[in-house]
Amino acid sequence: MNWKDDKRWSDKFLPEIKMILGLHLIGEPPMEEDCERNTDLIVLKMDAVRIACRIRRYEYFSKYPDEITIRSNRPSGIKTELTKILEGWGDYFFYGFSDESETQLISWKLCRLNAFRIWFHRQTCINKGDIPGMGKNNSDNSSAFLAFKANTIPDFIMAYKVKRQEAA
Repeated sequence: MNWKDDKRWSDKFLPEIKMILGLHLIGEPPMEEDCERNTDLIVLKMDAVRIACRIRRYEYFSKYPDEITIRSNRPSGIKTELTKILEGWGDYFFYGFSDESETQLISWKLCRLNAFRIWFHRQTCINKGDIPGMGKNNSDNSSAFLAFKANTIPDFIMAYKVKRQEAA
C-alpha cells in the first residue's frame, strides 16, 4: 500500500485512539483546582502535544506482540517517521494492533518519544555509530522499518493494554 492507503486504513481507528489517549493524557486535578478555579479535568500540558499513531494488522499481533516498528525508509525518499522522531518531532507514540475484523484495537502501547530518542542516541554511541533495531522490509518493498523490543527501552512505555479475545 502507498502512504495514502496506509493512512486511510489506520485513520478508521482514530476515534478509539482518542478515547484511549483521553484516559491517559487528561487527569483529575487537585481538589483546590475544582474549588477555586472551576476545573474538573486537566490536561497535563498547555502547548501542542504531538502524538504519532501506528496501527498494525491483526496477523502481526501473534508474531510480534512486544515489538515496535518505526518506518525508516520509503523508496520515494519521503521523510520517514524515524527521521521525524530523531529530529525531535512528536511527544508520544501510540502503537496498536487491530483485531481480526479490523474494526477495533486488540492491543496498544502509549510510548514516550523523548525516552526513545535518548535511548536511540545512547545506543548509537555505545555501538560506535551502528544504529539500534533490526531492519525489516515490507513484503512488497514499499518501505523499510526498524523493529525494537519495546521492553528494552527504559521509560518508553507509558501505558499499555492487551484485550483478551473471547473464545468462539
